Amino acid sequence: MKQMSREPIIGSDGESPLDDENQLRPQRLRDVIGQQDVIERLAIAVDATRKRDETLGHVLFDGPPGLGKTTMALCIPKEMDANVLITTAAALRKPGDLVPYLSNLDEGAVLFIDEIHRLPHAVEEYLYPAMEDFRIDIILGEGVNARTISMQLKPFTLIGATTRAGMLTAPLRDRFQIREHLDFYPLDQLTRIVNRSASKLNIGVPETAAVEIAQRSRSTPRIANNRLRWIRDYADSRHEGKVDKDVAISAMEMAGVDTLGLDKLDRQYLETLIRVFNGGPAGLEAIAHTMNVSSDTLEDEIEPFLLRSELIVRTPRGRIARTAAFEHLKLAPPEGGDQGRLF
Repeated sequence: MKQMSREPIIGSDGESPLDDENQLRPQRLRDVIGQQDVIERLAIAVDATRKRDETLGHVLFDGPPGLGKTTMALCIPKEMDANVLITTAAALRKPGDLVPYLSNLDEGAVLFIDEIHRLPHAVEEYLYPAMEDFRIDIILGEGVNARTISMQLKPFTLIGATTRAGMLTAPLRDRFQIREHLDFYPLDQLTRIVNRSASKLNIGVPETAAVEIAQRSRSTPRIANNRLRWIRDYADSRHEGKVDKDVAISAMEMAGVDTLGLDKLDRQYLETLIRVFNGGPAGLEAIAHTMNVSSDTLEDEIEPFLLRSELIVRTPRGRIARTAAFEHLKLAPPEGGDQGRLF
């Protein structure tokens, strides 16, 4: 595979994405904390590809938001010493929108498409020959005078990232040779991420404060970094830049983040389910109307963490608050506990 000169990473808007969020992103696979089984498999694939002087097979990352899909996707071209073009599926509305990206790829380069499950069907089908045969068909003219030109592409690697792998069609999903699922981070790894981010942001964070931040960050690095930035602002404004455990707790309490990582809307959901509907079962629409919040917001943003934390369950009859939710809100749990209400 032809070695390429290192060039700045280009976003779909022509700007370099290496500014705010990417300041905290690892630049190499070896620097990534957590997801070690994924990192090891990627490192093997990259190393083998370089030894064979070939182009890396197409890669698909899936998993909840904020776990590092984009980070790993941007580490791969650095490991391959390759250029990369970045876009999102929402920006590719018609097949012609793909042509500038595909035609400008050097041999061995990477095309990264974020939220790839949002690709329109016509764009997705246009991508198939590009992924398999490194070829696209360009239609010139209209009507009876139209003609098709087959354009050969240089071998490249497509990296896709999605938060909803189930929405990908089977033909597209099966064209990725490497598929990796990212899962949530345990407390010790998330604490290490907080310490590393604090070092990059020049914030002195003691271990006790780092653990407290990690505990309230929903096992998600992006949330941990956002919490850390808020604590830095709070400390600079109220405590002359000093961060300790008490300052971290005060900052997160002001932001409405409790010990489990629940925010105000999460607790409002639980309080509505418990106080208005006696802990359930209650339908999603009924809860949404009572809270004056859209049902999509509840289903996509609120319920996943509450379900993962085992504070609520979904049943055919509706949502039910578990005993742990009552205990967390310091409310008297119903007689019989979960057993009497779930069955």
